[in-house]
Amino acid sequence: MTETPLLNIPSSNQTENKSNLTICQDLDDWWEIVYYIVPKYIDAICVIGMLGNVFVLLTYLLHKAPLNIAEIYLMNLAGADLIFLMCLPFWAANIRHEFNWPFGTFLCRSTSASISLNMYTSIYLLVAVSVDRYLTFVHTLNHRGIRSKTMAKGICLLIWFFGILLSVPVFMFRTVKHFPQWNISACTLDFPSPSWITAESLLFNTVGFALPSTAIILLNFSTIRSLQKKARERRALRTKSCKEHRDTKATRLIFTVVLTFLLCWTPYHFIVFIDILYQTEVITGCFWGELLNFGEQFCSTLATTSSCINPVIYVFVGKYFRQKALEVVAQFIPCGFSLSWVSFKGKSSYFNMLPVRSSLT
Repeated sequence: MTETPLLNIPSSNQTENKSNLTICQDLDDWWEIVYYIVPKYIDAICVIGMLGNVFVLLTYLLHKAPLNIAEIYLMNLAGADLIFLMCLPFWAANIRHEFNWPFGTFLCRSTSASISLNMYTSIYLLVAVSVDRYLTFVHTLNHRGIRSKTMAKGICLLIWFFGILLSVPVFMFRTVKHFPQWNISACTLDFPSPSWITAESLLFNTVGFALPSTAIILLNFSTIRSLQKKARERRALRTKSCKEHRDTKATRLIFTVVLTFLLCWTPYHFIVFIDILYQTEVITGCFWGELLNFGEQFCSTLATTSSCINPVIYVFVGKYFRQKALEVVAQFIPCGFSLSWVSFKGKSSYFNMLPVRSSLT
């Protein structure tokens, strides 16, 4: 492997010197499996994910109530995921053509940069949501000066700018390059020197995953502990309330968010870390080369699943988002047709009383 971003061409051990070719096994049959399975999986992810994220965006845009702080972050997350998913069909076709890129240099650069943009913006929007939850549930009395809709919009703009800035190298150095050993013209990162490859991988591994993931885990762990402590205190006092029910659902959602995110992204970033060791020759040999080649293809495909199921784990498990969605649907149903499960006037005032938890529980 010679590059970090998702869905790249196989490269590492296949370019080793001829003396190793007698040792390395012929794995063409395994690559045929990759060419057959991975594009079909990506196509399915695209269809399901685009429908889900479009539905999320339409619900937030068409609902009569203004967005609260958490919903501002979630709406930006849905937008980032939608951009990412719109680029994936090009990569599915790329893999289907055995990494022979048929779409030209501009689409090679723009789709690759868009994928990189999503990887950075998504995780930092998740950090922003985690910070907002932490301030809401842990420091409930000290966050009024920090939390505001204007501040949330500013943070989103900053995250988008940060993601675009980190994606500039991908846009600059992506190009369609001919590989005579495979007789293909592939969309690949063509850095000036091998040191650039290592630097890009380290940046992606640390800034794009390790640091924000650590923040997400610590923030959500503190939030969970706070919610559990409050639940124990209420049980000791033998008191129950709607707030207790909401806090319990929020705790479950936090577990789902963190666990699903880590399951989708950790394998790929582990492969990136192993690739850094391989590029610096800390580890060598055909085994590691093939592990990286196949591992990257399947782990990057698993990572794309995160954008598909984000509408479910961030929003659709939310009771009050479902209510909002039903109210949006009700707007397009004739007035004479009553929906017994929608009571907009009674519910909308309740939403405004709970601007954050209404979207998280």
